[in-house]
Amino acid sequence: MAVRAYNKSVGISASKMRRVADLVRGRAVDDALDTLRFMISPSATVMSKTIASAAANAENNELMDRSTLRIVSVTVDQAPTLRRFRPKARGRAGAFNRHSSHLTVEVDEREGN
Repeated sequence: MAVRAYNKSVGISASKMRRVADLVRGRAVDDALDTLRFMISPSATVMSKTIASAAANAENNELMDRSTLRIVSVTVDQAPTLRRFRPKARGRAGAFNRHSSHLTVEVDEREGN
């Protein structure tokens, strides 16, 4: 049975989060956390915390062994966008968007074990 962890309204755009998600999808939890530890991207920090949360949920709630866990799916969806304004020339205001995302990580035990 797959175990999930959610991280909602992350202040990073979905496209930036998907770059990191593609690196860890399908890997073992320990390998994914080791890979993310050495990345300098803020997306990697958020992703590693969510993967660690999913692994902890599997250990505590479903009594699964952490060494046999692998990442089944990582889903990054677009969250509501905040519209903000910045002063521009001649007394005008320029709009810009602050994008955010929802992150879902699903882990399960390997089939071989």
